[in-house]
Amino acid sequence: MTKVVEEVEGAPDFESIFRIVKRIVEEKIGIRRAGLMLVIADAPPGILAFHEVGSNSIVLNRRHLEQWIHGRSRAELNSYIFVILLHEYLHSLGILDEREVRRLVRTIVGEYFDSTHIAVRIASDDPLLGREMVHGLNLGRAREPFIVKKFDTDNLSYIG
Repeated sequence: MTKVVEEVEGAPDFESIFRIVKRIVEEKIGIRRAGLMLVIADAPPGILAFHEVGSNSIVLNRRHLEQWIHGRSRAELNSYIFVILLHEYLHSLGILDEREVRRLVRTIVGEYFDSTHIAVRIASDDPLLGREMVHGLNLGRAREPFIVKKFDTDNLSYIG
C-alpha cells in the first residue's frame, strides 16, 4: 500500500483529505488554489458534488455522503471523499471540461491506488456502483446546508 493510500484511509477529517488532494494536484499538474470552503447540502440524486465557476466553494451532496457513511469502513468513506474532492478541486482550478476532469481523476487515482481499491471504482464511474449509490437515497425535504469548519486553512494568516 502506498503512503498516499494510507494517508487517505487514515485521515480524520475533510481538511486532512483535502490537504492530500491539494498536494497531489500540485505535484502532478503544478497548480494550486487556496481559500476554498466545503458546503454539505442536499442536492438531486444525480449530483455527487459541484463547484460553481467563480465561487470559492465545493458543495458535497449530503444525501450521497450519508449513503457512504452507513455500512462502510472509514477507508471506504475517505476514499469516496478523496475522489469527489479531487474532481471538484480540479474544476475549481479552472479545468471545466468534464471529460478532461474525469480523465485526470482516473489517471491520478490510478497512480496511487491499486486497481482493486474502491477509489479506482469510484473514479472509473462504475455503473454498478452508481446504481448502488442511488439505491435507498433519502429524497425527503431538503435540509439546511452547512459549511464545514476547518477546511482549507493552510493559508490563513490570522487568528479566527
